[in-house]
Amino acid sequence: MKLLYNLSEAQMQALSLKEGEALRYCVPVDLQYDNENRLAKEGYTEKVWLAVTTLRFLVLNESTITASFRLADCEKIKCEHQVNSGIVTVLKRRPHQAESSQWPQPPVPEKKVFPTGKNLSEDEGQDTIFCVARFSMKHIIRVSYVVRGAQTMITALQKGQLPQDTEIVTSSEYEKYCEKCGRALPGTSKCPYCEGKGDILKKFLTLCGEYVKKLFLISLIMVLISAVALIMPMVQRYFIDNSLATGTGNWTDLCLFVGITFFLLVTNILLEVYRYWECVSLSSALSMTLRKKLYYKIQSLSLSFINNRKPGELMNRISKDTNQIRGFMEEVFGEMFSTLLTMIVSLVMMFLISWKMTLLSMVFIGVVFATIKTFWHHIHTIFQRQWMKADDLSSSLQDIISGMRVVKSFGKEEREAARFQQKAYEYAALSKKNETFWAIFFPLMTFLLGAGTYIAVYFGGIDVLVGTMTIGQLVQFITYCGYLFGPLSWMTHLPRAVMQMITSLNRIYDVLDEQPSITDQDDCKSFPIQGAFTFEDVAFGYQTYEPVLENINFEVKPGEMIGLVGASGAGKSTLINLIMRLYDVDQGKITLDGIDLRKVSTESLHSQIGVVLQETFLFSGSILENIRFARQDASLSEVIQAAKAANAHDFICKTPDGYNTYVGEHGYSLSGGERQRIAIARAILNNPKLLILDEATSALDTESEFLIQLALDRLIKGRTTFAIAHRLSTLRNADRLVVIDKHGIAEIGTHNQLLEKKGIYYGLVTAQLKMAEGN
Repeated sequence: MKLLYNLSEAQMQALSLKEGEALRYCVPVDLQYDNENRLAKEGYTEKVWLAVTTLRFLVLNESTITASFRLADCEKIKCEHQVNSGIVTVLKRRPHQAESSQWPQPPVPEKKVFPTGKNLSEDEGQDTIFCVARFSMKHIIRVSYVVRGAQTMITALQKGQLPQDTEIVTSSEYEKYCEKCGRALPGTSKCPYCEGKGDILKKFLTLCGEYVKKLFLISLIMVLISAVALIMPMVQRYFIDNSLATGTGNWTDLCLFVGITFFLLVTNILLEVYRYWECVSLSSALSMTLRKKLYYKIQSLSLSFINNRKPGELMNRISKDTNQIRGFMEEVFGEMFSTLLTMIVSLVMMFLISWKMTLLSMVFIGVVFATIKTFWHHIHTIFQRQWMKADDLSSSLQDIISGMRVVKSFGKEEREAARFQQKAYEYAALSKKNETFWAIFFPLMTFLLGAGTYIAVYFGGIDVLVGTMTIGQLVQFITYCGYLFGPLSWMTHLPRAVMQMITSLNRIYDVLDEQPSITDQDDCKSFPIQGAFTFEDVAFGYQTYEPVLENINFEVKPGEMIGLVGASGAGKSTLINLIMRLYDVDQGKITLDGIDLRKVSTESLHSQIGVVLQETFLFSGSILENIRFARQDASLSEVIQAAKAANAHDFICKTPDGYNTYVGEHGYSLSGGERQRIAIARAILNNPKLLILDEATSALDTESEFLIQLALDRLIKGRTTFAIAHRLSTLRNADRLVVIDKHGIAEIGTHNQLLEKKGIYYGLVTAQLKMAEGN
């Protein structure tokens, strides 16, 4: 995403950059304030810019600076999410001094004008919050990155560092709108309207690059098919003019004509069958390769990409879009080039027979191609919409099937059926609309092309009557007309097939071109983990404009058990995700054994982590396969030993097939406690150096919790452990407890220390004790 736009010469002069001052960020905003900090009457605008230099934070309206803040005077700059819009606020600790006369003062905020445009002087002395910019949701991600970059320099100044030494914030996110045409991107990283045809052709050639020999063979077969088709009218002309029209023909001529015609027909059929077989072979190999590439690519992509896509959408790209490419290669590609070659040679032959009749027959071709060109973008749009509806329908079906247990539990079968029926109806209605368009468009184009042939035949018949053309020449001309205009009629149908292929190709390459946000650096390291963690000024948010964690600072010693406590949504699981490096921090850093976590090999890190989650996921398969998921090479005796340590061996032996018992979809044939113990056995089998427990004993009966707690106590020994639990009694034995509240660490200490402090943790423990007494 672009964070440094080019300003005009007048705007750069208005900035008046001083020596050593550089422009780092510059982005547009589209909502405007007047001088009194109220929304201006014109509302949407394209004239306002936010600019950040190594010394200042500025707001420009055209070429006039309307607000300017020295970074050294700012305490904090924030991008805040409002209703359908966002705002930028600046917490300024003291007013401009020496340079206030040179740079304009920021707008003076008024109380009750806007929620954040308030003066805090009554509460915090000289601190003042200014609301300096407002923008629609179109720009909120871009602005949040700029604000983060400005805040990074402010933090550096507060630490006595130079802002120009800070790393420039960059964005790996794609634009939500096309920079050229301004259209919203339809779930892809590139605009389907503005992407050049050369780019699409390059993608297609790249796709076929592995199959050059097979493509060459198919091309050769297509040339032979065209040659056979073009010879046929010549044979017909010779027989008509030399045998039928003159009346001098005999049985020998007739048998020779029939024999040659039969041979050409059989040859054509055999070549067509062989061509189709080769095309099917190519398309099947191509679709298999695409599916494999897509699957491996999705596996390698970060969770941030997966979570921003519907499951049905990704499934469609692997199955439906690859099938669309396969269908194109089978039905269209092989026929397209042989047809094109036949058309070109037929056109040349028609000109040789009669150039006047040829021009007459082509009178409507320009109209047809102009019409197709006019509707080209419309065709692309309607199929893009149809594909998006198909994704929505598949995602809805996947949700209903996956959540069928919940649906039936609440008795909502009819409601969900009606909801799915509505989505199916919308998809069917859109498909019907598209098919109706083709039902009108295609016959109309066919009629226009055929009209030229009728005109040519009329004048050709006159030439035969007056003796300027033989009957054989007329038949040959009409046959070549069929070779030319028949495929042209087929080619009016071609845009539909091509657009479907292009849409699928763009959707496939939208995934293949995606770069994972979590990657191993060139100098990444693999080493046995000891388990010492350090969190330094860590900040993170799943959405750049909504921080989940800020200013996280604490250390963890090897083998220490850390309990994470806080209300739901406080950021406990987010912290776990950062530790497992499912996401990278936005600011600050996490070190593992003194090494930045981003410089640790992800394979090495994940191979030494054991995870037991609240919602245990078991794959469809046997108990043995699910435990072995952590280590595929584990022997049966090692699996049994891990199951015994997890208190799972006894119940496994009571199942019908023991360790070979099929657990069903998501393991629903087992109880919650049984699934949890299998998950613990899976973690034990991996012999992890780092253990993650996320609500591992929640929502279980007392007996199951007791057995699982015993298993966890064995698992925790000698391992660095991060545990989340709302049932605080399970964390009493933790070495330290970290209480997370309001995006940061509120308290940290042992169980007894936090109780003595009588803070947030004390309140949570007291509340749970009262609930227990009430029960």
